[in-house]
Amino acid sequence: MLQVQNLHAAYGKVEVLHDISLSVPRGKVVTLIGSNGAGKTTTMRAISGMLKPSSGSISLNGKAIAGQTSYKIARAGLAHSPEGRRVFATLSVTDNLLLGAFPRLTFGRERGDVPKDMARVFELFPRLKERATQQAGTLSGGEQQMLAMGRALMLSPDVLLLDEPSMGLAPLLVKEVFRIVSELKSRGITMLLVEQFAAAALDVADYGYVLENGRISVHGPAEQLKNDPAVKAAYLGAAH
Repeated sequence: MLQVQNLHAAYGKVEVLHDISLSVPRGKVVTLIGSNGAGKTTTMRAISGMLKPSSGSISLNGKAIAGQTSYKIARAGLAHSPEGRRVFATLSVTDNLLLGAFPRLTFGRERGDVPKDMARVFELFPRLKERATQQAGTLSGGEQQMLAMGRALMLSPDVLLLDEPSMGLAPLLVKEVFRIVSELKSRGITMLLVEQFAAAALDVADYGYVLENGRISVHGPAEQLKNDPAVKAAYLGAAH
């Protein structure tokens, strides 16, 4: 469904990604783990069109999307819940969710049943339903993360990118985020997950890639990576 081949990306003259290749099959959860500064968020930004790759190919459902603008990539079926949430602070929760469905409402993407999908988002995130008319900027950090995820789901995406969904959240909310990711997995949502809590990410994922200094150092089934001595020592902690 999502294929990345030999991807290079840079900020100015500083190359950050070096020959990245990964695959996200339909209905699977794939995680990208690594230390801070390894290039995880840059990978997500390059895939979703927020950063233009230097070279390499990216395809979604067999169609090339590398180098296209973000709105065209969204129309093609890829939704990005970015690091740092980035909700529209002065708009209500409902309006934020409707903006996620904008390509469907403007016929850039198949419309489907937008009200029904919003009801599903409110079912998945009951707290958002309670705050439907509240300005997004007044929500707690955890609620804003739920809103960012819900907004991405309103695209009815073929592939969902989740970039650090647990960042800055209290432990109880981290557990809630991963409960939601597990629920989305059970619904067959295809996801690429970047996450600082590598053990939790590998618990929910089907397959994983380890990124070091902008390169894929190792990859394999999530269960295999959890038992890899080098991965355990570097990312999972000695007690895992």
